[in-house]
Amino acid sequence: MSDGTAHGSVDARLAARLGLLRTEHGWSLDEASRRTGVSRSALSRLERGELSPTTAVLGRLCLAYGRPMSQLLLEVEAGPPQLVAAARQPVWRDERAGFVHRSVSPQHTGLRAEIAEGTLDAGAGVSYGNAPVPGAEQHVWVLEGTVEITVDAAVHLVREGDCLRFRLRGPSHFRCPGPQRVRYALMTVLP
Repeated sequence: MSDGTAHGSVDARLAARLGLLRTEHGWSLDEASRRTGVSRSALSRLERGELSPTTAVLGRLCLAYGRPMSQLLLEVEAGPPQLVAAARQPVWRDERAGFVHRSVSPQHTGLRAEIAEGTLDAGAGVSYGNAPVPGAEQHVWVLEGTVEITVDAAVHLVREGDCLRFRLRGPSHFRCPGPQRVRYALMTVLP
């Protein structure tokens, strides 16, 4: 994860938050490993900040801890500002997956909606397990390119300017068919 200026500090806060979430649930590393499918050693390294999670691993952790990925990423930001300048919005990259996630909305306790920006390279895709918050509503507005979104076994081809709305109840998959990358705004509204 990188916010463009304080790369290490965001990674360190994410590592600490992951450890705190596990202990808040009262889980040992072994129990967290069983629930997430992430090895005990990988969880330990993630919590110590020795390893940066992939999109898939972070998705499994978010599912187990019952929160959307964007919420977790916003939780590692200091304080609840009313305005977050573009240059200060936290950005998380999974270079191997060709995926970039930008947390756009200022975090604030009690708010039920958030906006994120996603970018996928041509040919890249990301899969999410079961919804971390079942029934959450998502709106995907494509700003550039085209994205193929699979949700509830239905495949939707969403082109530039189009907006898709759905409720998360199970797994979902985002894939950029190309020929260019896709950039989209993602609004999540909690139930």
